[in-house]
Amino acid sequence: MKSIKIRLIIMNFFQFAVWGTYLTSMGSYLVQAGLAEYIGMFYAMQGIVSLFMPALLGIIADRWIPAQRLLSFSHFISALFMLFTGYYGMEAGNTVEFKWLFTLYAISVAFYMPTLALANSVAYTSLDKANLDTVKHFPPIRIFGTIGFICSMWIVDLLGLQENSGQFLACGTIGIIFAAYALSLPKCPISKSGENKSLSEALGLKAFYLFKRKRMAIFFIFAILLGVSLQITNGFANPYISSFGSLPEYANTFGVQHANILISLSQMSETLCILLIPFFLKRFGIKTVMLIAMFAWVLRFGLFGLGNPGDRVWMFVLSMIVYGVAFDFFNISGSLFVDKETDKQTRSSAQGLFVIMTNGLGATIGTLSAQTVVNHFVDFNSTVSQTAQWQMAWYTFATYALVVGILFALIFKNKE
Repeated sequence: MKSIKIRLIIMNFFQFAVWGTYLTSMGSYLVQAGLAEYIGMFYAMQGIVSLFMPALLGIIADRWIPAQRLLSFSHFISALFMLFTGYYGMEAGNTVEFKWLFTLYAISVAFYMPTLALANSVAYTSLDKANLDTVKHFPPIRIFGTIGFICSMWIVDLLGLQENSGQFLACGTIGIIFAAYALSLPKCPISKSGENKSLSEALGLKAFYLFKRKRMAIFFIFAILLGVSLQITNGFANPYISSFGSLPEYANTFGVQHANILISLSQMSETLCILLIPFFLKRFGIKTVMLIAMFAWVLRFGLFGLGNPGDRVWMFVLSMIVYGVAFDFFNISGSLFVDKETDKQTRSSAQGLFVIMTNGLGATIGTLSAQTVVNHFVDFNSTVSQTAQWQMAWYTFATYALVVGILFALIFKNKE
């Protein structure tokens, strides 16, 4: 029983350590590589592949290949192409071309994103086999995933890989190690029944019937609108904080020198805020908790615009702390809302639909739109400091989050 937990803890640690090597620092590398105008495209790709790859690999895991083996295979392919990405970036140097870097990266991400669901499937199956309550035992195991993410962020920062393609090489190396480890995980059964499902059922599209209910349709629309905010700081926070290095008074500050470590406070906050959700849900109800999340995004973006790595670094720190509320309160309370509003037959499909709305459509639209906003204000080819222009972009994001929060408060009605 104890050994199962340890094995799953190691699995979750590596699962998110892979992601943490580049998710918050890739934007800075793209700026240095002269591809700043494509940051949104790189982050949007995660949302695009999340629309179909998890469902496709989920079908394969259910019917033909055990989940732990498919997890290993997917991580191996993802790691291999991430190593190609890092090698190409290193060899090309300042002459890196978008089409080659993006293609290699996109293939890697296409195989990584489904592993988030596969890892959960392996964990749930293993806990069930050990007769352990998943609701009680999985959250403490999952926290080690965030710890792995933070450790990777620190390693990339301290090794000086934030602004070069070495972060992709680190990602690929960890991915290869994890692919080998995943083969040792407990075996997951495949379905041997001859039941034939329609393609729409297999892909989880049956849950779209929920849009026939006005309240659920409104909720899912707002899930998209809030999902717009999810990846903005992952893509643009590091380049923004690093941009203060062009100003002499900030060049040697901790934030500029170690932006990734500063940003990692967001993930630390995330682990702590999970523990606050039961209290807030019981005390205030789901709608209020989701509203708190929405207005937390206003603070998240607004404090970025107001802060600096010098005398106002406390604003950056506060923004990182607020992130835990902004991210967790909507994702988890929203997931619980969907669970309460659906029956057992469509529960999994409805949860999948919620992820598609937030991390698929919302995040994709958000990163591409954010890129347009940043490109409008920031001139990456200018030799003049662009910090003031960056701040205008953050104020624009904060205004958007404020409008979404107000509209949600006025439009969404919930039966408490």
